[in-house]
Amino acid sequence: MKHEPITTGNALGAVTGITYVVCAIGVALTPDLALYLARSWFHGIEIQASTFNRTPDMVIVGFLSAVAGTWILGYLFATIYNSLLKK
Repeated sequence: MKHEPITTGNALGAVTGITYVVCAIGVALTPDLALYLARSWFHGIEIQASTFNRTPDMVIVGFLSAVAGTWILGYLFATIYNSLLKK
């Protein structure tokens, strides 16, 4: 089964965008829980609550960079996957 690179990139970018928005809302509404989860994902590294920078420009930059980065990953994944199918 081949993957269409642009469609795969679009799907991964969309999922990341939705996840980012849900996460940003979660951080805004429950910062203590967000901090707890962040610490657990980074193997207990001490992350201080003051490191959460929730300014609108940081949320927008984070959203755009996360979506663009994962779109590129999705495109590369599909391209490499398809090339490996041929072998």
